[in-house]
Amino acid sequence: MCCASFCAKFRIPLITRILLWVLLLILGQQSASAGGGGIVADEGTCVVVMDFYTAHFTAYQPRSSDNQEFCQDLPGTGETIFVLDYLHETLKEVPVSFRIIKDITGLEKFVRWEDVEKLGDLESHTVFYQGPTIEVSGAYRIRFDLPAKGNYVGIVSAGHPNNNKIYTAVFPIRVGAINYLIWLVVFSVAGLIGYLFWNSFMSRSRHTGGSEKSR
Repeated sequence: MCCASFCAKFRIPLITRILLWVLLLILGQQSASAGGGGIVADEGTCVVVMDFYTAHFTAYQPRSSDNQEFCQDLPGTGETIFVLDYLHETLKEVPVSFRIIKDITGLEKFVRWEDVEKLGDLESHTVFYQGPTIEVSGAYRIRFDLPAKGNYVGIVSAGHPNNNKIYTAVFPIRVGAINYLIWLVVFSVAGLIGYLFWNSFMSRSRHTGGSEKSR
C-alpha cells in the first residue's frame, strides 16, 4: 500500500514499479531467510529451536563492534560472546551444552544434526566446547576467541527433565562473510529511489518552466 501510494505520487512508469517491487521482494526474502538449520528468524531476532525448547540467540564481538548484536554472521575473529536467553522455562532445569566445530560438511545453512553425526568423533573438528551446564537464571553465556575466518557449525544440546533424551539444534556460523546480494539489492533500491526523486523533480521543473513561458 505504501509503495503503491509512493509510485502514484511520483507518477512512476509501470515497468519501473515492477522493478521496484522485485527488488523489495528480494530484500524481504533475504531477511526472511536469515537463520538456517536450528535457528529461525523471529521479528528481527534469532531463535534457537531444539524440538520444543526455544531460546533467543545473540552474538557480540565487543572488541571490534562494541555492543552491536549479531546472529550467525560475524564480521571478524577474536573475542566473541554468545548468549542464549531461554524462552522455555524448563531449560532452566536441564543441562545445556554448546559446541562449535569447523564446517567440514560444506552444507552451510542446510546442515542438519544427521550430517554432523556422520562425522563421528567431533573432538578433532571442535574449536570450542562448553559441557552440560544448568543455568537457573535463564541466560546461558559463553565467551571465547574465534580463531579464523570461515564457516563453522554451532551445536546446542539440552536434556529432558524426566528422561535421558537429548534435544539438539545445529546451525551455521559465518565469520568474516559478506552477503553481497543484500548489499546489491540495498544499493539498487537506494539508487532507484534517488533516480525517481530526481526524475520527478526534473519533470516538475520542466512543467513549471513551460507554464511560465506560455504566460
